Amino acid sequence: MGSDLPRAESRGPILQDVPLAPLTTLGIGGAARWFGRAASAPEVVAADEWAALRGAPMFVLGGGSNLVIADRGFDGLVLQMQVSRVQASDGGENTIVVAGAGESWDGLVAFAVSRNLAGIECLSGIPGSVGGTPVQNVGAYGQEVASVIEWVDAVDRLQQKAVRLSQAECRFAYRQSRFKQEDEERFVICQVAFRLHNGGPATVAYRDLIEYFGKQHLESPSLQAVRDAVLTIRRGKGMVIDAADPDTRSVGSFFMNPVIDRAAFERFAPAPHYPMDNDAVKVPAAWLIEQSGFARGHTDGASGLSTKHPLAIVNRGGATARDIIRLARRIKTAVFDRFGIALRPEPVFVGFKDDPDVEYLRG
Repeated sequence: MGSDLPRAESRGPILQDVPLAPLTTLGIGGAARWFGRAASAPEVVAADEWAALRGAPMFVLGGGSNLVIADRGFDGLVLQMQVSRVQASDGGENTIVVAGAGESWDGLVAFAVSRNLAGIECLSGIPGSVGGTPVQNVGAYGQEVASVIEWVDAVDRLQQKAVRLSQAECRFAYRQSRFKQEDEERFVICQVAFRLHNGGPATVAYRDLIEYFGKQHLESPSLQAVRDAVLTIRRGKGMVIDAADPDTRSVGSFFMNPVIDRAAFERFAPAPHYPMDNDAVKVPAAWLIEQSGFARGHTDGASGLSTKHPLAIVNRGGATARDIIRLARRIKTAVFDRFGIALRPEPVFVGFKDDPDVEYLRG
């Protein structure tokens, strides 16, 4: 559905030459030519019109956890989403939780778990904001947001209208959505509604969690126990942001786990894998990377791999975006040469227009 939006001034002043590196978990990138904030749909429209009048592109920034920003920065308006709201309404077996795009994702998971609401407990410790989760169809440890999203409220920049998109209209797939594919940059997500199950049970389907609770001889862990377990496991892999841990200066998992057909898998089996629909197989990208010569702690100048997990490309201190892209390209090439599998990156690349290395990584 759609509705005309009233015009409003964007929240606060439009600033110039704002460094973006401090606003990202990777800690890399140049400055935004212009920078503003929006706390409502009308403010998003106002900012979009402001940029359009100047013929400038607009990029929407959330928690900065899944971004690689070019060394030259972004020659346009960076709009940081600050829509803040968390509201829960009881619906019998389920509770609908509506959260603003600017809310902390892990804060929302903690909110749900504290109220004994199941459906996102395995997504604990993932950095970033609520608004970014539908874009990536964020998932981990046996859960993904697509399974619990009820609807998404967004601004349609083509029509300058507020729209509500159902779960089906978001066109979710593995780590994908319409917001990341065919409609990239068209929608600005303002709030998301999640349908969570009252009272559990908690999801314990992923191997790491099964092994964790197996050692504790705990068959039916609580939602809080699962959240605590996920945080413990993620910290052990350097996947929980910690200023004291240089392994967390990353975008998290840089590459997606590839899904391939079984015939292709059989060419290099045995290997760790997870059966998927239509006789497909998901292979851990971390295993492929290590088998291709890139061990944990691998260094490449100021960039490298986490000492805890080979999927995380880290800024070891003073790295540039080009350093990160160069290492990512080396890894992708090595995996393809060894296994014939083209890894796909998870992060969004900002300010890399017509960059051949980034196009190679995306391909």
